[in-house]
Amino acid sequence: MKPTLVILAAGMGSRYGGLKQIDGVGPNEEPIIEYSIYDAIRAGFGKVVFIIRRDIEAAFREVFAGKFDDQIEVDYVFQEVDSFVPAGTDTDYREKPWGTAHAMLVAAPAVNEPFAVINADDYYGVEAFRTIHKFLTEDCTPKQHSMVGYILRNTLSDHGTVNRGVATAEDGYLSGIVERLKIGHRDGGVSFLLEEAAHPLHIDSIVSMNFWGFHPAIFDQTEKMFHDFVASTAGQPRAEFLIPEVVDELIKSGEAKVRVLTSEDRWYGVTYKEDKPMVVDAFKKLLADEVYPNRLW
Repeated sequence: MKPTLVILAAGMGSRYGGLKQIDGVGPNEEPIIEYSIYDAIRAGFGKVVFIIRRDIEAAFREVFAGKFDDQIEVDYVFQEVDSFVPAGTDTDYREKPWGTAHAMLVAAPAVNEPFAVINADDYYGVEAFRTIHKFLTEDCTPKQHSMVGYILRNTLSDHGTVNRGVATAEDGYLSGIVERLKIGHRDGGVSFLLEEAAHPLHIDSIVSMNFWGFHPAIFDQTEKMFHDFVASTAGQPRAEFLIPEVVDELIKSGEAKVRVLTSEDRWYGVTYKEDKPMVVDAFKKLLADEVYPNRLW
């Protein structure tokens, strides 16, 4: 059975100022997400699941309808505030859904096979898809997942701060991961902010770009953690349930191991509107180097 690609595409784009998930960066206005799907098809994935909000469904279907349906199965699922929330839970204090792990959980009804998870607005590189496809088809089990790890220096934005899951690994397996917020260049180095204080990070740290390989057994574990999270953060409108935190809990409890598949590829993404010209230029070079054709479909 071919693995599935799950794409986290329900973000609000508040820092970008619009729907960056479908903003064109290629020569024919292709968004980054199309290059990821092209790479997934070449690697051997059999299905793509878009996780979106209902209010952006029409825009997504307008951009992608009919483009690659003949090459890969396509499905849509919707991340809403009350998705997978226990019955009777008050969610009136929430204005938006609960974060990346909640988004992944929403895909559960559409996924029955090993699957990869990516962000819609991040470019991961051709080899990363081939590497994780190999893992998903040969080594993925209910107790063994994977993460494509990137070098921190290859994942920073010149136009503002970013959030990354900073990883530690032993013998090729993830030993811990901590979500660090507002990582950026400060005082001649790189640091993250915690309670407004800057803490240094090594420029060659391994970080998560939310490129994961999971066995579907993770859905049941994630749902239980999510219900506990909802109960423990009641009344906190900005609390987020994140994939790195789920993974860290599985590792610490001994319920699963996570293999680290390190990538040297340069990350490209559009966290900020000012990032777009650099990403457009990067794709021009990728096309000039014949990594991609001028028209994908």
